[in-house]
Amino acid sequence: MIRSAILFLVIALISGVTGFGIIAGSTAVIAQTIFFISIVMLLVSLLSSPRPTGSIDS
Repeated sequence: MIRSAILFLVIALISGVTGFGIIAGSTAVIAQTIFFISIVMLLVSLLSSPRPTGSIDS
């Protein structure tokens, strides 16, 4: 998912340099949205992962 965000960011940068402002703005918004969604999914997966109890069964 981060790979998609980076791809859209690169497309936005290239189209911004070449003068396609509408395409650059749209792809930048898409890249930002995908980036924030992936960050939220990362936090959810980190918080829902099982944690070790710390006790050793002998």
